Amino acid sequence: MEIIFHPIGTIYSPHKTIQDMPIQPAAARGIKGSIDIFPEFVPALKDVKGFSHIYLVYHFHRVNNWQPHVIPFLDTKERGLFATRAPKRPNPIGLSVVRLLDIFKGRLEIENVDILDGTPLLDIKPYVPKFDNFTVDSIGWLDELSEEVKHMRSDTRFK
Repeated sequence: MEIIFHPIGTIYSPHKTIQDMPIQPAAARGIKGSIDIFPEFVPALKDVKGFSHIYLVYHFHRVNNWQPHVIPFLDTKERGLFATRAPKRPNPIGLSVVRLLDIFKGRLEIENVDILDGTPLLDIKPYVPKFDNFTVDSIGWLDELSEEVKHMRSDTRFK
């Protein structure tokens, strides 16, 4: 079975290279960017402006191949890929929650951007805390390291 996705727009950010990007939105507080939605998809933005945060689903367009085990940014140990958020994946799809600042015609102004400039956008979904926010019992190997995300920047290990 073949699955084909078509971008709905392009994400723009100050992150021009993979190296030194924030590795998660939590490490990108205050970093602004924008999204240009392709004209045929602009009508689908109706009512999006009412949400303060949105999910962006995008294609890791500068990543090729994948490995079943990786050394993630916050660790020095090899981990199973699916226990990480590493970008080198069988299906290189990224997911970020960003703050929506404004929409004007087909342009979205966003904040807390941890995404590479020029990234193809695949989808937008509203972030709804009553649906999406869960109290969890464990975050696996990240239990001890999650606070480090605010200081961690990407490097070339997943280029």
